[in-house]
Amino acid sequence: MQIGSNFPSQLPEGPLADKWTNYKNHINLVNPANKRLIDVIVVGSGLAGGSASATLAELGYNVKTFCFQDSPRRAHSIAAQGGINAAKNYQGDGDSTYRLFYDTVKGGDYRSREANVYRLAEVSANIIDQCVAQGVPFARDYGGLLDNRSFGGVLVSRTFYAKGQTGQQLLLGAYSAMNRQIARGKIKMYNRHEMLELVMVDGKARGIIARDLVTGEIERHSAHAVVIASGGYGNVFFLSTNAMGSNVSATWKIHKKGAWFANPCYTQIHPTCIPVSGDHQSKLTLMSESLRNDGRIWVPKKKEDVEAIRAGKLKAKDLPEEDRDYYLERRYPAFGNLVPRDVASRAAKERCDAGFGVNATGEAVYLDFAAAIERYGKEQAHLKGLDENDKKVVTDLGKEVIKSKYGNLFQMYEKIVDDNPYEMPMMIYPAVHYTMGGTWVDYNLMSTIPGCYVIGEANFSDHGANRLGASALMQGLADGYFVLPYTIGDYLSNDIRTGKIPTDTPEFDEAEKSVRDQLERLINNKGTKSVDYFHKKLGKVMWDKVGMARNAQGLKEAMVEIKEIREAFWKDVKIPGTLNEYNEELAKAGRVADFLELGELFAKDALHREESCGGHFREEHQTPEGEAKRNPEFQYAAAWEYKGEPGDAVLHKEELKYENIEVKERSYK
Repeated sequence: MQIGSNFPSQLPEGPLADKWTNYKNHINLVNPANKRLIDVIVVGSGLAGGSASATLAELGYNVKTFCFQDSPRRAHSIAAQGGINAAKNYQGDGDSTYRLFYDTVKGGDYRSREANVYRLAEVSANIIDQCVAQGVPFARDYGGLLDNRSFGGVLVSRTFYAKGQTGQQLLLGAYSAMNRQIARGKIKMYNRHEMLELVMVDGKARGIIARDLVTGEIERHSAHAVVIASGGYGNVFFLSTNAMGSNVSATWKIHKKGAWFANPCYTQIHPTCIPVSGDHQSKLTLMSESLRNDGRIWVPKKKEDVEAIRAGKLKAKDLPEEDRDYYLERRYPAFGNLVPRDVASRAAKERCDAGFGVNATGEAVYLDFAAAIERYGKEQAHLKGLDENDKKVVTDLGKEVIKSKYGNLFQMYEKIVDDNPYEMPMMIYPAVHYTMGGTWVDYNLMSTIPGCYVIGEANFSDHGANRLGASALMQGLADGYFVLPYTIGDYLSNDIRTGKIPTDTPEFDEAEKSVRDQLERLINNKGTKSVDYFHKKLGKVMWDKVGMARNAQGLKEAMVEIKEIREAFWKDVKIPGTLNEYNEELAKAGRVADFLELGELFAKDALHREESCGGHFREEHQTPEGEAKRNPEFQYAAAWEYKGEPGDAVLHKEELKYENIEVKERSYK
């Protein structure tokens, strides 16, 4: 099925810059006394879920928040390193709301919804003010103003940061706001609980079935609306930069209840990760994109130098400058090392595929800080009146500057790799990181299930085919603090006389039964293979055939192979322990079962999209220079409707119209 202009996007009328203001001026509101009569469930406690929970509770709603971690502070948002974008233009370097909007749409390869992205840019400045008020310790410049740094894909400095731990500091801000409401009794926090089913009553989302992961108890929870803020699905690849617990289950459960799943093939490969070291690994480690501000990426120009480095006969720092290929600076002189993530990732893969990878597996390039250390060192020596030609003085001073900006990242790299990045170039390689696809939502952030909202990385709405660095934190906090609290009120204004939603109803009975049936099927399965055995098999197929580069033959093979792995999983998976206890293998099995369904839809979506754009690169669709080649026929969001099997999903097309941006070649040269 294909739907064009009648697609239910709920976009407001009027000029782009006025849409959000006009929308807020005309929506229905719930007065403070009536908010006390309304319950809202929030699934997820990261930046999107935490900020939404705190804000909704502050407004007066009764909030129940669920997370599978032992504390909201353990949400994966804590892992974000480099920063958060906002168009405050402290530098006076030409930034504006429109430029942030334009960069985001262009960075997403013209595959995002214009109105949502403009709203995101519009509220971005408010996020920074909110977080400063919460005490988030953003870096500051010499004059006391908040400092900014550059990120890939833009020509201005708009990224606010707290050293290399921005996500952690922002999450602590949201967590403190949540704790205020938990203490007041407005948020009831359910740690170590996992949502296993959505409950619908009369076609509306009215609750969830959750499992207490400590006791194994199955619980019923009702509400007038359900908000899903459960993050992305990068762990479908097994190896990714995501926390090992990150999963697709919450969004997949609502997909099977009728919520369309949009653009699953849009997955971001981050260019700056520590390379894979062997089959023993269970996850990968991200090195912040902010490092590309000062680090230069290169490989040797000559194959004989590559072989010498691999054999340990030559150290990277000893290779003369004229024998190094700074390939991003060579190919993209305007942006250099700050090209968007998809461009940098493919360029690294191209060099490694050509035989220039510098580690034992041939899958690594260098990220070198020697030039930055020298540059900063000379600047500091000049400021202090010291000898700018004294190499030791310059090096020591330069290292101190780099340490102040990226110290915790360098420390993390040294602990993992056992190599000093101040002395030797880092080795990096692309890895699965963020998912731009997710549940389809309208302008209100509501899915195709009335009353079921999806925010943050769990939805598809803002990033198109590629996310610019530092925009994930921006979207999560924008959705939670400044967008959802308005849009959900418009929906809930019809529920002020509904009363409490009872849980002793046939709908809750049926939902709980389906959960118990699946759990019992898993626990009683007398198989011989572990959950991880199947997850690794899925991950290998996904990376080999649905990873950084895809082609029609490989995608067709992947769909068949994933289905075979799924069938084998249900026949031969072994779950130790029992149902009514703490059983991490059982919890993991349910998540992998969902990944095994998502994986097939992922490949189906990539196969149908006959173009290359952003994080989706089809080998059949590239320019002679190896760049992504878009197809105008595919300027739409692909929203898939569940029909019983992933391969049977029905396609809906949301045409993406650009009335304020000229769609042109996405050049970073």
